[in-house]
Amino acid sequence: MTPEAPPPTPIRAHPLAVAARIVMLALVAVLVLLTTQQLDQLWWVALLIVAGLPAVIAPRHAVLAPLGRFAEVIIVGIGASQVAEHTAGNAIGQGTGAAALLPYLSVPLTVTALRRRSRESAALLGVATLALVVGGAVSTTGGDPLISKPGYLAACAQWLILASLGTLAASTLQRIMQQRGEAGRPQPYAEATRLLTQLRSVARQLPGATLDPGGISEHLLEELRGVARADRAAVLSASGGGRLVVLAQAGADRVDWETSLDADSAIAEAWASQNHYTTNRSQARSHRRGDVSALVVPLVAGVRTVGLVIIEADAAGAYPPAVVHEVTALTGPAALRLEAALLFDEVRSLATNEERQRLAREIHDGVAQELVMVGYGIDNALATLPDDAKETAEELRTLRGEVTRVITELRLSLFELRSEVDRHGGLAAAISEYARTVGASGGLRVHVTLDDTTARLPAATEAELLRIAQEAITNARKHAGATNLWVSCSIDPPYAQIEVSDDGQGIADQRPDGRYGLAIMAERAERIRGRLEISPRSPSGTTVAVVVGTPPRRGSVRDSVTASEGE
Repeated sequence: MTPEAPPPTPIRAHPLAVAARIVMLALVAVLVLLTTQQLDQLWWVALLIVAGLPAVIAPRHAVLAPLGRFAEVIIVGIGASQVAEHTAGNAIGQGTGAAALLPYLSVPLTVTALRRRSRESAALLGVATLALVVGGAVSTTGGDPLISKPGYLAACAQWLILASLGTLAASTLQRIMQQRGEAGRPQPYAEATRLLTQLRSVARQLPGATLDPGGISEHLLEELRGVARADRAAVLSASGGGRLVVLAQAGADRVDWETSLDADSAIAEAWASQNHYTTNRSQARSHRRGDVSALVVPLVAGVRTVGLVIIEADAAGAYPPAVVHEVTALTGPAALRLEAALLFDEVRSLATNEERQRLAREIHDGVAQELVMVGYGIDNALATLPDDAKETAEELRTLRGEVTRVITELRLSLFELRSEVDRHGGLAAAISEYARTVGASGGLRVHVTLDDTTARLPAATEAELLRIAQEAITNARKHAGATNLWVSCSIDPPYAQIEVSDDGQGIADQRPDGRYGLAIMAERAERIRGRLEISPRSPSGTTVAVVVGTPPRRGSVRDSVTASEGE
C-alpha cells in the first residue's frame, strides 16, 4: 500500500498582521461611537470582523482571502455612508461621520500590496469607490442624497487618495525587502549558471568552436602580416604582477620582448593610454642595430585593455597612417574575441583549482585518516599477540607495510593536488620542487636542468604543463622501477619544453594502469596546442617530452635531455 501523504500544514496569518487588524478595528469602533453616539452603529464593525476572518484563518487561500477583502471594502463603502447619515443632525458634519469608518480601507489594500497583487489592489480601489458612490446615492440628509454634500465627497476623496498612497508605499517597501532578501541568497551561483550556459551555447557557434587564447592570437598575427610588413610580431596579455605574457609570436627569429609594464617603453605607454604607438625603437630587450619600425596597438575590449599587438619591421617608416588604420581595423574585433577566450580560461582554471582543493580536503579528512587508524589498529594487534603466533605476526607486519605504502601514496597524491604554479616562482620552480619531493619519497636520484626566463607563459598553459610533468614523474616512480630521474625545463614564452626521463624498465614493460596516465598527458598537451612525444631511452628507460610552440632553434625534442644525461 502507498502510504498516505501527511496533511498540509495550514498557513496562518502573521501575528503582526493580526495585531494591526485588531488595532484598526478598535480605532474605527471608537471613531464610530464618537461621531454617531449610537451603539447600534457598531454593527458595521461587527460585519468587518466577520469579513476579516478569512484573512486570519486562511490568509493565502486563492478564493476565500480575496473574497474577504472585497467584502471588507464593500462594507466600508456602504457603512461610511450610513454612519455619515446618522451624524447629519449633529454638529459634526457628514464628512467627519464618513471618515470614522474609511480608515479601515488601508487594511485590505495594504495586504494586497504586500502580497504584490497590483491588479487586486486596483480592483479593490474601484469597488470601494463604487460602494461609496452607491451608498452616498442611497443615503439622504434633509431629502437630498448624501453624495451631493461637499463634506461627504471631500472625506471620501481624501481617504481614497490616502489609501492609494499607502498601497503604493507598501508595494515599494515589499519590493525593497524582497531585494534585500535575495541579496543574502546564493544568487551569484544562479547568475553564474545562466552566464556559463550562454557561454557554452555561444562557444559552439564560434568559428572553429574555439576559445583558445593562443589560437586566436596566432590567427590575428596571420591577418596582420597580410596588411603590414612584420619581420617580427607578437601578441601579449596580462599575467599579474605588472608583467605581460607572450600568447603568440611570428617571425624568422625568436625575440625576447619587453614584458614589464614598469619599463620605459612603447609597450607600457600603449597599455596605460590605450592608444597605439609607432616608434623607431625595437620593443625587444636586445635592441637591434639598423633601421627599425615598431607599431604597438592595445587590444581594448570596452574599457579594459586585454592585450597588446607588436609588429616590427627592419626598415624605417614602415607603418604610415594608412597601414596603422588597417591594423587597428583588425585588432578591434580581435580584442573582444581574445577577452572572451581569456575569461573562459580564467573561469576554467578557477573551477579546476577549486575541484582539486575539494578533492584534497576530502581525501585528507576521509580515506587518509581512516587508513591511519587502520595502521594504529594493526600496531595494537601486533603488540597484544602471544609470542608463539609468529606466522600471524608476520602477516600483520606485511599488512602494516602495505598500509604504510598506501598512506605514502595518498600523501603524494595530496601534494600533487595542492601543487600550483606560484606566480613568483614560476613553472620551472614548481616542477623542480615536485620532482625533488617525489624523488625523495621514492628513493630516486633526481637530476634537474632548468632553462627559464623572466617572461611567463599564460596561466592555463603553465597549469597544464605542471600536470603533465607531475604525471610523467609519478609514472616513473610507480611503474618504471627506476633509480635515476632526469627532469629538464626549457621555457622561452610562448615556447616551452618539459622532458622527464628515467632509467627504468621501459614503457613496453610497464603496468597497464600506467597507460591511462599517458592518455591523460596526451589530452592535456592537445588542450594547450602542444605535442607529446614518448620514446625509449638508451640504454634503458623512457623519455616523455611535451613541447608548446616553436623552439628557438630547430632540432630534436630530446636534445636537451641527451645533453643533461651525458653530464
